[in-house]
Formats: sequence, C-alpha cells, structure tokens
Amino acid sequence: MNACNPNTVLLIVHQKKSVSGHIGVLLENLGYNLDKRCPCIGDPLPQNLENYAAVVVFGGPMSANNCDMEGIKKELDFIPDVLKLKIPFFGLCLGGQLLARVLGAKVSPHELGHIESGFTKVYPTKIGQDWFAESDIFYQWHREGFNVPNGAQLLAKGDKFPNQAFVYGSNAIATQFHPEITRDMIDRWTMHGAHRLNRPGAQPRQAHVKGWEVYNQQIDLWSKSLLNRFGLKGPQ
Repeated sequence: MNACNPNTVLLIVHQKKSVSGHIGVLLENLGYNLDKRCPCIGDPLPQNLENYAAVVVFGGPMSANNCDMEGIKKELDFIPDVLKLKIPFFGLCLGGQLLARVLGAKVSPHELGHIESGFTKVYPTKIGQDWFAESDIFYQWHREGFNVPNGAQLLAKGDKFPNQAFVYGSNAIATQFHPEITRDMIDRWTMHGAHRLNRPGAQPRQAHVKGWEVYNQQIDLWSKSLLNRFGLKGPQ
C-alpha cells in the first residue's frame, strides 16, 4: 500500500447493467469506496491511481481478443500501469483473460467447443494448496480459457479448461471462475443467457441454483481470505 492510505477500489465492468456482486459487498463492508467504470460504454479509466487500493476487472460476454473494441483496447493498455505500480489486481473470468493477454499468453475457446457453466471443482496445484483452503468449488460461466503466462504461477487446474487460476508477482491474480456470483446474478445470467445452457459442458439451471445454496458459504470464506491475502483489510 502506498503512503496516502487509499480508500477506493476501482471496479471495471463490461456492460451497462453489470454489477460487482458479492465481491463489491465485501469491499464495502471493509469500508472501501467503490468506483465502478465501464470502458465498453465510454467510461474513462483513471489516469492517476494513487487513491486506489485495488483494481478488480470482472467478466463480460466479449472476448479478450476483441482488440477492435475500444473498451477492451483501453483495458489492455491500462492493466500494465496497474501492474507497474503493484496495486492489487483481481481479474475475474474476462478480467483474468485480459491479464493473461497483457502478459503475453493466449486466450482461446475450448478445442471441442465446450463451455463451463455452473459450479465445478478446481484442483489446486502444489503451490496453490494454501490459496484454496476454504473452497475448491466455484461458479463458472465462460467459453474461453487462458494459458499461463511466462513468469506466472498456476494455482489451480480444471477438468475441461486446464488453467483455472494463476498469480503473477505479489499483486495480481487471474481466475476463470466467478467468486462474485450471487443468487440474483445466477437468475439473470441463466435467464438472459438461457441459450448457453444447451451447449456442451453447460449444467441445467436447477444445478446452478442448487450449487449456490450448497457452496455459497465456502466461496464467501474464500473471497474474504483472498482479499485479506492481498492486504485489503479496510482503509487505515
């Protein structure tokens, strides 16, 4: 943390009605102000980051490879500045894929056209064991996956998409899964994205709802532990 005791977390979303879910709730509970911006609808990204305690980049329907989209291009140009300043960075699903691309790794669909949709188990690597003490089951909603960049450490593997989480340096993590998921978000995603539930690898809607009921408490503990690990304990 820098000397000015930053009290704001920057949240980058990808659609006008996107929300920060449970991660946003946890950050507010810790006392942080939330600055939510959506570059894909024209919101500017801050040029001065000294007042930000962390940056969280959430998921979205677009691809990290959509460099012709002005919003995605802005984010790809912005993330290196965050890394350079060693501000805690959390890339969730698309956010993690954007981090992978910035670091030179490939982002691509599953070779057999599979997606991940619903709650699935991840398998911690040797160095990832401690990172996943609270939970190893998370909510998935994606059709692309990332390779692990050079210099990063793989924290967790998966069955269909082999790379589920990596850490880069001391301040950046990427996940394929969505720890921010809430029951309301599941209802919206499975309703508006119902066509995705027919694709290979997708679970039926009832499994999404049941999974949230069973695993939400563990994921809450995992998310709190992750924020604490990156020093987000509330403004001092």
